[in-house]
Amino acid sequence: MAKFSVEDKLSAVHRYLQGYDSYNTIAASIGAASSLVITWVKQYEENGAEAFKKSYTSYSTEFKLDVLKYMNDYGTSPNETAAIFKVADPSLIRKWRRLYEKHGIDALESKKKGRPSLKKETKKTETQKSTPAEETVETLQAKVEHLEMEIAYFKKVECFSSKAGKITNKIKAQVIYELKNQYEVVELVKVADIPRSTYYYWEKRLNQADKYHSVKEAIKEIFHEHKGRYGYRRITKELKKRGFYHDPKTINSLMNEMGIKCMVRMKKYKSYKGNVGKIAPNVLNRDFTAENMNEKWVTDVTEIHLFGEKRYLSPVLDLCNGEIVAYSVMSRPVYKLVGDMLDQAIERLQPGDQVILHSDQGWHYQMRQYQKKLEQHQITQSMSRKGNCLDNAVMENFFGLLKSELLYLQEFDSIEQFERELADYIHYYNHKRMKAKLKDLSPVEYRTQVLKVA
Repeated sequence: MAKFSVEDKLSAVHRYLQGYDSYNTIAASIGAASSLVITWVKQYEENGAEAFKKSYTSYSTEFKLDVLKYMNDYGTSPNETAAIFKVADPSLIRKWRRLYEKHGIDALESKKKGRPSLKKETKKTETQKSTPAEETVETLQAKVEHLEMEIAYFKKVECFSSKAGKITNKIKAQVIYELKNQYEVVELVKVADIPRSTYYYWEKRLNQADKYHSVKEAIKEIFHEHKGRYGYRRITKELKKRGFYHDPKTINSLMNEMGIKCMVRMKKYKSYKGNVGKIAPNVLNRDFTAENMNEKWVTDVTEIHLFGEKRYLSPVLDLCNGEIVAYSVMSRPVYKLVGDMLDQAIERLQPGDQVILHSDQGWHYQMRQYQKKLEQHQITQSMSRKGNCLDNAVMENFFGLLKSELLYLQEFDSIEQFERELADYIHYYNHKRMKAKLKDLSPVEYRTQVLKVA
């Protein structure tokens, strides 16, 4: 397979991100597989140009286990996982997975490079010559005991790390503490690859009551209730509602210790096909604030790929409280996708409402049928400038949240299950997911508690 320079990779990525060429077109023009171009784009989105710089990192066993566990827990591909963990070559992750499945943790240990020392070999041979048969048996027994100790250690480490998410020094110390009655601490710390002082530091704390026990239980409960979508800042705010007052840095530290963290995002569908109708002016002009409901709405279409199929989502978001007031999902980006969404949104209008509805210059929004319906209901149409996604930044942000908190966070059995989960997520987003700018309330809570009173 041809080798590609950093410049080749960056050029391919920029061609795709500018939106003029597809993965297949770019791949064909440079003689690469389309999957390779997809990997470059993901690496660039995660780590920028740094992703393509040569790295001679020697990855530790702990790091390799973290990578494999993440891939197993969240169902990411080797390419996606490589982008997230900054591993230059996804084939390395495939190799680690094969080794681990065939030979276990020992196969992930980094082997020392170069030829073995001649001095050590000479000493060993001399010892073997001078060692009687009885000592050889003792040596073999010692080796067997050492292997048994390693097996016992790694079994317990796997058990602890499966709950916490990653292998920390605290977990290693806990395992050593449980095995110290069977094996020597001096030997166990060598297998764990931690200093003895680190083990004794944690041993003292293992015997003490955990002052953060109740907080950790609450963190777990909140994290799972929101399906892993909350980071430490939102969890800190939820904890305050439950009577736990801690600095966000403390919560972040506790979450790291527990192996709990939040996830990532992707790109959107482009519906621009040139001028197929009338282009409206940019009335909204990036003023994303609204005092009342049904004053300013924004909309767009995003594309989702699953199981070799596509689904297109067309929502309308109210800028007053960020609520999704209407949406439609279809397998093709036909006009009906946007038309059904608009019909649902119009049902939310009250007598006297004067709404600005902002979108990009997608072909759906240029159609006479769409624009006529807006005129009939006294809705002012507004459009972003060509190729300027920042003019509709609030909608872009919602799509980013949707994909990072639903699409990349869960595994689906079918496209039908995804559609059900999508409906659940939009209900969750409207009714439960807190927003900092809404005084830590959800959009519906803000509408019913704050706007109603006002």
